[in-house]
Amino acid sequence: MEIPKIDLKDFEYTLPEERIAKFPLEKRDASQLLHYQNGKIDHYHFFDLPELLPGNTLLVYNNTKVIPARLIFQRETGAKIEIFLLQPVAPTTVIPEIMLAKHPVTWETMIGNAKKWKDGEVLKGRIAVNGREVILSARIVNRENKQVEFTWENYEIAFVDLVEASGEVPLPPYLNRKPTANDKSRYQTVYSKKEGAVAAPTAGLHFTEEVFAKLRTKGIEEAEVTLHVSAGTFQPIKVANVLEHPMHSEQMEIKRETVEKLLSHSGKIVAVGTTSVRTLESLYWYGVKLIERKGSDFQIEKLYPYASHHHVPSREQSLQAIIEEMNIRATDTIMGTTEIFIFPGYRFQLVDGLITNFHQPGSTLILLISAILGGKWRNVYQEALDKNYRFLSYGDSSLLWI
Repeated sequence: MEIPKIDLKDFEYTLPEERIAKFPLEKRDASQLLHYQNGKIDHYHFFDLPELLPGNTLLVYNNTKVIPARLIFQRETGAKIEIFLLQPVAPTTVIPEIMLAKHPVTWETMIGNAKKWKDGEVLKGRIAVNGREVILSARIVNRENKQVEFTWENYEIAFVDLVEASGEVPLPPYLNRKPTANDKSRYQTVYSKKEGAVAAPTAGLHFTEEVFAKLRTKGIEEAEVTLHVSAGTFQPIKVANVLEHPMHSEQMEIKRETVEKLLSHSGKIVAVGTTSVRTLESLYWYGVKLIERKGSDFQIEKLYPYASHHHVPSREQSLQAIIEEMNIRATDTIMGTTEIFIFPGYRFQLVDGLITNFHQPGSTLILLISAILGGKWRNVYQEALDKNYRFLSYGDSSLLWI
């Protein structure tokens, strides 16, 4: 299948700086909620969500947990070096495993003030973990690839404990401010579990226990997936033809229970956030790979969904193939990576609706929204601007039906 050129300028819009929400609202579920269905736009608040979903809806959440990925070290000269954790390198590239490591670890990073950090120079920081002082050391082991090795002398302590005790919340760059104490809890969903994201799945920031209670009273089902959001989610598109944009790879983890729920569910499936969409649609294409006998690795390449497939199976056939693969492997968990690029022309296989915030102009996320709404995305975004919606990570929400 030949994919026509997609022009970046078709996905730009003017977002005034004052419309970017720099701080969260006092109450999570007090945000505005734009509802789009069959060309019609209505306005609510997020606490109205249970009334807007059919009773036979399955909501799918991304339970990743944001780690305080900004580590600040100080040279003996006084210069500050900021190390932003991106992707694990060694002894494993698997995020859940490296977070629990109790021995030296190496990460690919972004380094602020890198020119002042000399080769061979070891930076040290004193960290209090559970009442004990630990010295965390960092040194560059590969400057070209910005790989940094971290060591600490007390190997009873896991790397995640050091990061949680010393790191800063990795706020999106467009907020253009330092994190506050409040960000530690607010830039995190109330249902976060699996440490490893360096950006929040922000659609989930609006959920509260009160909203969950109403959803459950209505009989709405829930399922969880894990996609560890990478900093690539903020990577701007810099090419005129967006198909040439290098998509970031993100790690996923999905339980058998979730696959079985998806397989047996007869109603609408609504993804909470674009990361849940990416995970669910990647899951479907993994089933296709298994059916096509193209190996059992759960790895979805950027344009795999747009390749010429002899047969595009039903969602039931795809999910059943995954269950059979899990049986063969005798596992209740599958882990994989995805670079899936969802843009106009994509045909959604598992997702019927999406809860999401309002995204940056000319971003991969706007392309995903356009895949759902078609050309109507401009009407929706203009309506949100006209109605004084707050945009981006700490902004307001929307419920969009395909």
